[in-house]
Amino acid sequence: MKIDKLATIQRVKKHKYLYLFTIFGIWMLFFDTNSAFRHKELNNKIAKLKERRDFYQLEIINDRKALNELTTSKVKLEKYAREIFYMKKKNEDIFIMKYENQD
Repeated sequence: MKIDKLATIQRVKKHKYLYLFTIFGIWMLFFDTNSAFRHKELNNKIAKLKERRDFYQLEIINDRKALNELTTSKVKLEKYAREIFYMKKKNEDIFIMKYENQD
């Protein structure tokens, strides 16, 4: 009986670092606040935010171009005002046509 306990203790001492690193690995993967799953979630969130940032940067570039065109050309400014805000000159009428397939 004593020999079995002694052999078990020696085996545990022999592999103590293996057990320690296994417990540490399990702890880091599942229980730690900076676990591998949390890192994966955060990396996915970062990727989505980068996509949104790229989209908005392109929108800013397009808006700057449109603003530059509107401030430099009176013809484009008048066209924009007529199409978007339905503005008109004093001596003209505007007819807005809606088709059946448009809501």
